[in-house]
Amino acid sequence: MLATLQAGEFTITGQFAWGSNYTFLVEVAQPGASPLEGVYKPVRGERPLWDFPPETLAGREVAAWLLSEALGWSLVPPTVFRQDGPLGPGSLQLCIEHDPEQHYFTFEAATRQQLRPAAVFDLLANNADRKGGHILLGEDGHLWLIDHGICFHVEPKLRTVIWDFAGEPIPPDLLEAVRKLQPQLAAGGPLAEQLAAYLSPAELEALRQRCAALLAEPLFPRPPEDERYMPWPPV
Repeated sequence: MLATLQAGEFTITGQFAWGSNYTFLVEVAQPGASPLEGVYKPVRGERPLWDFPPETLAGREVAAWLLSEALGWSLVPPTVFRQDGPLGPGSLQLCIEHDPEQHYFTFEAATRQQLRPAAVFDLLANNADRKGGHILLGEDGHLWLIDHGICFHVEPKLRTVIWDFAGEPIPPDLLEAVRKLQPQLAAGGPLAEQLAAYLSPAELEALRQRCAALLAEPLFPRPPEDERYMPWPPV
């Protein structure tokens, strides 16, 4: 599947109407099998933001997948950067089959209890836009996280709908995954080398610092009283 995303020829079959940036549904050809459905976000379709460097959002999508894989949590669908897209360079992500009516605000309580890894991931990635609709419940019951174009800023920007665990201790198994992440993020480490293609040195250092801070104080954060902590719109 990853090899298909990395090298398969893909064509646009539709466009998503929601969202600030141009996002397309595509089919990715794979020999001897039905095409994969993917989500393509070309760099040239990104709306400029005052606080993020221009033409970096697609790369941040890939960085989020790399972080998810390094943690071993499989939260982000496989995502690659393609130079040869039909509208130029951009990110290409596996499209997840899901019920669009199901999202954070419609999940049952038991499903929300499975979101602790997602909350830790967003804290590490410094996700500025974790809307309820960015959490997908796959047909097999697996929870997936999408839309990570505005992550990894050097300044604290966490805005999320997931505050269910505020003040609780982070479970030991999640902390262990973060501990194992540290040597990968160190200068010259495998994850640091991969992320360097998509994040600035300052953004990489900020990620290292968030990792260390989480281990030093292993609690889920509480919503700040003097800052905006929810994305808008929340879904």
